[in-house]
Amino acid sequence: MRVPFGDLPKQYRDCVREELQESWVDILNHASFILGPQVESFEQAFAHFCSAKYAVGVGSGTDALILALKALGIGPGAEVITAANSFIATAEAIVHAGANPVFVDMDPDTFNIDVAQIPEAVTPRTRALIPVHLYGQPADMDPIHEIADRHGLEVIEDAAQAHGARYHDREVGCLGKAACFSFYPGKNLGAYGDAGAVVTNDEALAIRLKKLRDHGGVVKYQHDLLGYSSRLDTLQAAVLQIKLKHLSGWNRNRSEYAALYNHLLAGIPGIVTPREMPDAIHVYHLYVIRVEGGKRDSLQRFLAGCGIQTLIHYPKPITATPPFAGLQGRSFPCAQQAAGEILSLPLYPELEIEQLEYVAHSIREYMTDQTRETDLTIAEKSHAAGNLP
Repeated sequence: MRVPFGDLPKQYRDCVREELQESWVDILNHASFILGPQVESFEQAFAHFCSAKYAVGVGSGTDALILALKALGIGPGAEVITAANSFIATAEAIVHAGANPVFVDMDPDTFNIDVAQIPEAVTPRTRALIPVHLYGQPADMDPIHEIADRHGLEVIEDAAQAHGARYHDREVGCLGKAACFSFYPGKNLGAYGDAGAVVTNDEALAIRLKKLRDHGGVVKYQHDLLGYSSRLDTLQAAVLQIKLKHLSGWNRNRSEYAALYNHLLAGIPGIVTPREMPDAIHVYHLYVIRVEGGKRDSLQRFLAGCGIQTLIHYPKPITATPPFAGLQGRSFPCAQQAAGEILSLPLYPELEIEQLEYVAHSIREYMTDQTRETDLTIAEKSHAAGNLP
């Protein structure tokens, strides 16, 4: 049996093809490719989905982070605290905004930033916190806000993997001054190219973001400030608005499949399944297990031989990548250990139950055999040492 990591062609064929083709033909006929009416329509729909007032579509999730920092005036001389274990875009954005990233280790249970370690990272130069809702699980935002309020810091959500997640009955997207989303094709809500958005309840911030994304103005040839060219493409906005109608159902599928994985993988030696925070809704952009005992890479090879595609998100902490190595003298032991153990399994709305069961069965088969071989080796050594009859 073949189990791909994702199946966007199936999603297109089964869910959105007819409506999408009709929408794109209309755009092509009207040739409104830049900031066409579909952009504003999607922005309004997505803001409503996030229980926020404004959404500003931009060129990518990385651009969303950069422009949010710029719009808040965070630049040279400032420090921004974020997680050591995330995709590099979070730290890249801080640097491209002119600020300096300050990293904090992860919580080993949730993979999100360890809130208890944030206070020791705060300095007089700290201007903002960027918690990452990693893999689709919200960071622990209430204590993050307590720290931010105590030190007068802005909170920017990196929500690139958490479309539709909730924290204490509040939607991700309205848990900070701004929230930054990526619509990379593989996301829970994905475009058919690069796209992103910043969501906020602050009208002045939303206006500034609209200016920054389009050469400094909201009217053609009006340039109130130095801006960028980072507009959400009209064709991509149409894709996103059509897919948005399916997002809640797709997220329910992901949660149900994650629960089934948890059940089928329970009790397997060396396998640690994801832990969900209380009072939070995890939308499982990724279903990430930990494989203990140094067996992650061999398990991944075994699964590949079974036709099962898995990925590693992410093979190194940000602090171990060349651009950021040596930036700080601190160590991040939890992030470093996790990088050698994490394995992302196939999980997407179109996954068949039989495929999921096959993945779980294959993992159980391999890990059980490995445990049996280890036990036999220990027994043989003990026998050779005269400890067994």
